Amino acid sequence: MIPFALIEETERRFAQREEARPPVSFDPSTPPLLRENLGELLAKRLNRLGRTLAPDAGPLPFSLPTDEVRPEDALLLERILGEESNLINVAFLERGVEVARAVGRIVVRSPRGRWFGTGFMVSPRLLLTNNHVLPRADDATGGRVEFNYQEDFLGRPLPPTAFALAPADFFLTDRALDYTLVAVRATGSSTPPLGEFGWLRLIEDEGKVVVREFVNIIQHPSGKPKQLALRENRVTDILEQFLHYHTDTAPGSSGSPVLNDQWEVVGLHHSGVPKRDADGRILTRGGVVWTEDMGEQAVHWIANEGVRVSRIVRHIQGQTLESGQRTLRNQMFESDMPIPRQRSSPVSSRPGVEQISGGSPTVQEDGSVVWTIPVQISVRIGQPVLAGAPISVARPADRRVEEPPELATALAELEQAVGRTYFDAVQDGQDRQAYYSGLPGDLSPADLYKRLSSLLRETHSALNYKPAKHLYPWVDLHPDRKLYSVYSNRTFEPEELIREDFRIEQERAARFRELLARESMLGAEAMAQELDLLEASMPFNAEHVVPQSWFNKKEPMRGDLHHLFACEPTCNSFRGNIPYFDFPDFEEAVMRDCGKREGNRFEPANRKGAVARATLYFLLRHPGQINNRPDEYQAERLKTLIAWHKAEPAGEYEKHRNQAIFEKQGNRNPLIDFPEWVDRIDFTLGLGS
Repeated sequence: MIPFALIEETERRFAQREEARPPVSFDPSTPPLLRENLGELLAKRLNRLGRTLAPDAGPLPFSLPTDEVRPEDALLLERILGEESNLINVAFLERGVEVARAVGRIVVRSPRGRWFGTGFMVSPRLLLTNNHVLPRADDATGGRVEFNYQEDFLGRPLPPTAFALAPADFFLTDRALDYTLVAVRATGSSTPPLGEFGWLRLIEDEGKVVVREFVNIIQHPSGKPKQLALRENRVTDILEQFLHYHTDTAPGSSGSPVLNDQWEVVGLHHSGVPKRDADGRILTRGGVVWTEDMGEQAVHWIANEGVRVSRIVRHIQGQTLESGQRTLRNQMFESDMPIPRQRSSPVSSRPGVEQISGGSPTVQEDGSVVWTIPVQISVRIGQPVLAGAPISVARPADRRVEEPPELATALAELEQAVGRTYFDAVQDGQDRQAYYSGLPGDLSPADLYKRLSSLLRETHSALNYKPAKHLYPWVDLHPDRKLYSVYSNRTFEPEELIREDFRIEQERAARFRELLARESMLGAEAMAQELDLLEASMPFNAEHVVPQSWFNKKEPMRGDLHHLFACEPTCNSFRGNIPYFDFPDFEEAVMRDCGKREGNRFEPANRKGAVARATLYFLLRHPGQINNRPDEYQAERLKTLIAWHKAEPAGEYEKHRNQAIFEKQGNRNPLIDFPEWVDRIDFTLGLGS
């Protein structure tokens, strides 16, 4: 979801600064980093790196003696004071690994939908993210933060540890600075306590970064496993409250820490500046006009913006809080924090990272010892090793992972789709006539409902919910053999979604096995909640027209292909479990590529007729699963579905779907076969109590 209002504010600041950047006069031979920074800010930066330099010291010389400078900062001083260099001390990597532990993926489960963001711990209990990620306390109530959601050095997913957000304990937000500070529960979904992941100290002092310096961003782009934007991330401007820089960020990166080369937090990433043409239209990286169905990842971002952490700290310190909240806030700035177990390298003594732990060894049944540091390294104890023998480490490229049989079958069906007849009208007519041949022609609305309901149930060969296997390879393809999102109309290559959903399924299975190992500790209710959160955090690219929560994710409703459509997770989450509604004014939308949403009402941007027919089918096939209440459907709201059905008749795409589903699961959608029957069926009989 692109926050357009926030982007427009960022663009205004970016444009104003390009026109009004204060000039700095230096000899042309002066290194660029000196030339583009005012003396006062540069002096503060040098002071933080160990060089005492008064702010009024006057013009800076080409080079300064670097004695008494920490060795790990010497290369940065070289970059500031002399010729620029991309070299950096190798300890930089070790510190980065430790700092990354404090960064987690935020999963929001709000009454307004589901979405992802990034956040990081800034005290033993408090997490920092953007206001537009968690604008309200009730958004945070059902949210969680997942640490260790990343891959190890062999490319294998690590088991994440999830902690619930606790806005009742602490919640502070500000829209102007686009930050939210929220408490996290100290106990999570696995054994490591919250303190094991450490926290990043927020420093009010200025001088943590200057123009032309590199910054680094640890993030969960698009809700994916943790990633690091490391090289060529250069600060281009420093404003009163904001930083501008070039870096690679993506949806879900909102709330990420922007860090300097000493791994001090210098900013809170929150927005970007897109490239536009002469008519003000956003452009893609390929230079064509961008449209929302392309997704945010296609935008050509020319700059990104973060909120200066010094300004956030001042605002936090200036708030009047109750006693308990004041205690939690003060822990952010206490200097003497206890440091738990750590590795031999005293990383946590460096500025910018507090309470970083290394973990204690655990002896496994096979005799190996595992240290969790944040990747697991197994060392065999007592096995002889020949002196000088090389140690072999399997790299991801060395592994030959055979594709699962179901994946191979799905890809084979997709390959065959190219040469298949997309829709055989003659065969479909014969199938349709045979399927309904037992129905009398003079039934009452109630009797027609009952006879159709029995027919659909008796001929339904139920399938498990596996869209990558049953939906994407053939059923949901359009005439061009592409997949289109049901709400946004965004185009996808079928193989892309097939492979992505199989990958998600494997990740879910791995996490599920980890949950099973703790089932006795969790209990049945907690286990069910964990599974719900697991699926919500790793959704498939499919939409249930009738939300799963309405029928408690039970089969055969869950795998019924007639109400399953391809849909990217952002639109899926945006709609949530809200029933369809027809707004009299459809001009403004919260997420314009998916549709319009206000309160307990959602109107799709595309395929209203298709989703209406799918919902009406569901009422026929699964009576009583949709309840007669405002948050699902009442008799009055069925008129909207019937109106959409009449306004947008089924075309070749839906007729193909109906024929393909008939082949797979044995039943058909009567509203596609006989559109005129919509006025002859009493759909209210399908509503529950």
